[in-house]
Parts: sequence; C-alpha cells; structure tokens
Amino acid sequence: MYFKIPHIANLQYVGGNGRTTNNNITLKQKMNKDFFIKQLEDILTDYNRIKAKAQYDDLSGNTTIEEIAAVITKSKAAITRIVGDKSEYYKDTDATLKRTNINEGNKLRHIIGTVTALKSDLQNDYLKSFSDIIQSEVFSDYLEMAEHLLNEGYKDPAAVLVGSTLEVHLRELCTSHSIAIEVTNAKGLLIPKKADLMNSDLAKANVYSSAYQKQIIAWLGIRNSAAHGKYSEYTKEEISLMLQGIRQFILTIK
Repeated sequence: MYFKIPHIANLQYVGGNGRTTNNNITLKQKMNKDFFIKQLEDILTDYNRIKAKAQYDDLSGNTTIEEIAAVITKSKAAITRIVGDKSEYYKDTDATLKRTNINEGNKLRHIIGTVTALKSDLQNDYLKSFSDIIQSEVFSDYLEMAEHLLNEGYKDPAAVLVGSTLEVHLRELCTSHSIAIEVTNAKGLLIPKKADLMNSDLAKANVYSSAYQKQIIAWLGIRNSAAHGKYSEYTKEEISLMLQGIRQFILTIK
C-alpha cells in the first residue's frame, strides 16, 4: 500500500467536531510566541539586576565578569533560537561581541538593546512577512493532520505526511536563499531537485549546520521507508519524535 499526499497548498484538516484546526493552530502559535517572550523577559530581568547593583554605567563595580558573560550567552542563545543566525538581530549581536574597543559590560548593554527590540517586535507580530504567515499556517495545518493520524494509530500515513512537510520546507528554504530547486536530467530537461540534494545544498550554503543535515537525512530515510511500504523499519515513537523535530526545524530555520 502506498500513500498519496495531496498538494500542500490545498490541505485543510477537519477535526472531529467538523471544524478546521485553525483555532488550534492560532493557539499553538500564541503559546510559542509567549514562550519566547518569557525567555526574553527573563534575560531583561537578569540584566536589570546587574544594572541595579553596578557602580558604573559600563556595569563594572560590584559585579563579576562571570554574571555579565552569563547574560550575554543567554541573550545570544535566545536570539538564535527565536530568529536564527541569519537575522539582523543576530548580526547586530555578533558584531557587538566582536568589538574590541568596549568591555563586556558595554557589550551587554548594546545586546540588551537588541533583546528589547526583538521582544517588542515579537509582541507586535512584526517578525513575519505575509508569505511567512501563509507558509506557517499551511505547515501547521499539515503537521496537525499528521499528529491526529499518529494519535489515532496511523503511524505510516503520518510518517509520509510529516516527511512531505519537511521536503516542502527544504524547497522553500532553497528559494529564500537563492539556491536552485531544479536540476537538468540526462535528457536535458529541468526536473525538481530531490530532497536529499536540496538538504546537501542548504548545508553547503550554511543555511543550517551539518548536525541538522544529518538529522534531515535520517528523517528523509523514514519518510522513504513509509512511502515504499517498509513499515517495520520505524516505530510510532520515532514518528512522534520526527514530528516534534520537524516542527521545531520549521520554526527555527527560515
């Protein structure tokens, strides 16, 4: 038995109550946003604690380099987690950290400005372009379907569905980063690139790390096993982890 997946743009999952999952998707997106805002607020709290006890504007005096460095590290990690290392927020942070003419306290002050701006933009939904919003809704709907199938015990179609979502996102990433999504075959015709080649090209372009590349290879392997009827090569638990991982990958890598 083989599973045919409908075109992603035409998908709409209808739940048991006869309603689409859009409300559930919106709720999940709000939960993700609130989770990220809380991380940034915690960083600002840590910074204000240091600022309150510091004797000087550069945060020196009555403070330690270790506590300042800890907040810098937390800030950089949060920015990377929320908007990725290709964002202007990350570039500003990285440029600040590379400066040699200011001390760690002043570096933290600059970075906190970036954290504050990111928090404001996140709260006001300024991070998403129109196409990002549409893509996010569609992918969430797709993964919602897969999660429902998995919960109902249908691990095999769920695996194909999740894997198809991953492939579409890889194609979107290639387009966003000016990487070709077609190749010329032996007959001289342009054909769509396969997912494994897109994965390789994206890693070479440093869109994401080699660790992500290896994980994607594993995910695509499971998807291929499911699509070709090799259902004993993976478990329901593996598909659940795959779904969670791909959801985070789509959220993180833009």
